[in-house]
Amino acid sequence: MANSVLDTGWRHPRLTPSLAEAYRTVPVKPGAWWKKALAFAGPGYLVAVGYMDPGNWATDLAGGARFGYTLLTVILLSNLMAILLQGLAAKLGIVSGRDLAQACRDHYSKPVSFFLWVICEIAIAACDLAEVIGSAIALNLLFGIPLAWGIVITSLDVLIVLYMQHKGFRLLEGLVIALIATIAGCFLFEILISKPDTGAVFAGFIPSASILKDPDKLYIAIGILGATVMPHNLYLHSSVVQTRSYEETDAGKREAVKFAFIDSTVALSFALFINAAILIVAAATFHRAGATGVAEIQDAYRLLTPLLGVTGASAVFAFALLASGQNSTLTGTLAGQIVMEGFLNIRIRPWLRRLITRLIAIVPAALTAIFFGEHGTAQLLILSQVILSLQLSFAVFPLVMFTSDRLKMGEFVNPTWLKLLAYIVAVFIATLNAYLLVRVFAGWVG
Repeated sequence: MANSVLDTGWRHPRLTPSLAEAYRTVPVKPGAWWKKALAFAGPGYLVAVGYMDPGNWATDLAGGARFGYTLLTVILLSNLMAILLQGLAAKLGIVSGRDLAQACRDHYSKPVSFFLWVICEIAIAACDLAEVIGSAIALNLLFGIPLAWGIVITSLDVLIVLYMQHKGFRLLEGLVIALIATIAGCFLFEILISKPDTGAVFAGFIPSASILKDPDKLYIAIGILGATVMPHNLYLHSSVVQTRSYEETDAGKREAVKFAFIDSTVALSFALFINAAILIVAAATFHRAGATGVAEIQDAYRLLTPLLGVTGASAVFAFALLASGQNSTLTGTLAGQIVMEGFLNIRIRPWLRRLITRLIAIVPAALTAIFFGEHGTAQLLILSQVILSLQLSFAVFPLVMFTSDRLKMGEFVNPTWLKLLAYIVAVFIATLNAYLLVRVFAGWVG
């Protein structure tokens, strides 16, 4: 046993799989490549949800309303970084048989592992906060339900998650994909009626020096980056790829890594479309009309129909927001379970785990809605993104380090060019998030 541990670079030769109830439950049968691609398709969409949650909406809206199409290049850059990092997360899970949380517990000392768990739980609570507020805002806009009551109603989604988990993992993936398609359809409609300048849209994907020169532009750009790459998604992806029943051989793992990368890249392309669509609609509607101060979801909802002159434009926007909030909630539940089981090696009933996480999010959200109203919840949404950006590096650096360790990964270790690129991305994210935090706290103090 000692030799096997030394050979693998891990302290423990084998760990109990996370999400044990779904582990290896999706069969991968021999056949044409497209059949295998379909068998592996699914985990990437669970991950992509985190890249289009309500926390992204505020930054995308603000970027489009204030600066037109200029920041589309930032959305593209953040998506490319996400594709790289999620690919590494999938590879870690497939090759090592460990999710990122388990890998951290196996590699680091107990105090370090406990610290990583605590800040990850804080990040998940912050993410849940964004989902709660987003769903509550959508309920308020669509049905006139007061924000405080909307926040309470969102707690009932735990019943949906429990039902889906009992019915099978493929059904859960199917629901998530259906909701992503709903959001994409809503924004395709919004783009068509807002009639953006096609040339300006394409020009927006070309990097501009003005982003670095203008402090306000840079601030929003970093906000988009911080809201896009989500730390809990790295833990989630490294676990859910293990739901596939691939062969535990080098050839089987190689094939699984390839198809998992295809799955996440295609899924994240949908996330790119949706984030870009939010910014394009904001630019074509608000920036063009001179309403550059739109930064909150409620403002966007009120102005969409009158500015576009199309009945239902605002309702479609709010419906997409509701789908986004509910989708994020499904994957947030899984991420919370994976993180707790992985770091602490304890199992807790999913309904109880969800209830604890949801209460942590509901209490501050409800109190803010009651005492500070719409503007307060918008500020809380921004705070949740700041907390997420603060935690991100604590997930990215271990991921890059583990996948770049030949002892741990064997022939699947990151090649030199990929290792260099991954560390550049990790340092880049850490630097930008540090700048973002300084700006935010300076603004609060000032």
